Amino acid sequence: MRLTVFGTGYLGVTHAVCLAELGHEVLGIDIDAAKIEMLGEGRVPFYEPGLEHLLLKNLESGRLRFSTSYADAAEFADLHFLCVGTPQKRGENAADLSHVDAVVDTLAPLLTRPAVIVGKSTVPVGTAARLTVRVRGAAPAGEGVEVAWNPEFLREGFAVADTLRPDRLVFGIERDRPGSAEGALRDVYTSLLTQGVPLVVTDLATSELVKSSANAFLATKISFINAIAEICEATGADVTVLADALGYDARIGRSFLNAGLGFGGGCLPKDIRAFAARAGELGVDQALSFLREVDSINMRRRTKVVELVAEACGGSLLGMNVAVLGAAFKPESDDVRDSPALNVAGMMQLHGAAVSVYDPKAMANSRNLFPTLEYATSTSGACKNADAVLVATEWAEFVALDPVELDSAVRARVIVDGRNCLDPSVWRSAGWIYHGLGRR
Repeated sequence: MRLTVFGTGYLGVTHAVCLAELGHEVLGIDIDAAKIEMLGEGRVPFYEPGLEHLLLKNLESGRLRFSTSYADAAEFADLHFLCVGTPQKRGENAADLSHVDAVVDTLAPLLTRPAVIVGKSTVPVGTAARLTVRVRGAAPAGEGVEVAWNPEFLREGFAVADTLRPDRLVFGIERDRPGSAEGALRDVYTSLLTQGVPLVVTDLATSELVKSSANAFLATKISFINAIAEICEATGADVTVLADALGYDARIGRSFLNAGLGFGGGCLPKDIRAFAARAGELGVDQALSFLREVDSINMRRRTKVVELVAEACGGSLLGMNVAVLGAAFKPESDDVRDSPALNVAGMMQLHGAAVSVYDPKAMANSRNLFPTLEYATSTSGACKNADAVLVATEWAEFVALDPVELDSAVRARVIVDGRNCLDPSVWRSAGWIYHGLGRR
């Protein structure tokens, strides 16, 4: 099939590359000429394991190319994926849909023959229905243009696998026009459906709510275990053992029950806020009022870690050297949007600490966001003369650190495990003072 993908951010590039890998001819569209040039040269503007290799492979095969021309897109294909960002509005909790609207408003007047616009971006419920009216009013093809929704469920660090081997596919189709858009999407994903990937076909509103609900549930689960960690800290209990015990219950499961710094990134924080804001617009504000506490718990953990590091340094951060290992919001990513690690590093600096940060992949993005912090080129460099070491992102190389090898770099053998990813017994037996979240 011939397909277009509008937006070459994290979602768009991944989707375009993986569609080409599935055998389709794909044209990626973006108004950012510099980004289009970079992608055309086989360079990915962010870090995602395995993606650059597939980009180069599919550029060389001729199945994938990039352009800034909407006219080229309208001529090239009749199925267009919408993958632009929906950030949080400045000064509000609601989602900013200006990028989504801009794509539709520019593309629609060019659609002279029947076409399907498939949204993948995370949007407030009701967006697809609104866009349907908008696009048909502007497109020469009029009623021949359909809008469908195919939400994404990508995990940064696993985006390629999540696209090529998803745990489910969801198609949102107009209630009164079954068949056409669904058939086109089935053709797009034929190879995945043949492999037995579960498919849910539903209406537009339900498909939009699937993604919002999934993110809200995951955020709630993370904040739940972090709230329990606060109880553990007050009672001397161990939240890690507690989570293991809870995880054996099939109704609960162990995943996402890891107490620590909490969630961040470009999805969960802004998506739960937008979800709650949309509930308010719909007059059912109380239905999602709990998400405000979920958000509050999550932000409170960052302050707790700063307090924990200060306690580890004798009660004050003033004049202390603190090494922060990790800047990305999660491992296997260079994404520092709403990163708990960088947020904590900045707060400790404001409390008077000299903070040195190291991350395997996120250094350039970190410098752009927090230019006043100090940055090291290695773990040992960040830990030089440190009075405390904070593990803020659970990169494999930090989890595997040897405390004995780190001895010669630090000034004080104090480790604060902001992700509860280290073995306390290993560090304590090596003579280090270990501090964890929700642990004795």
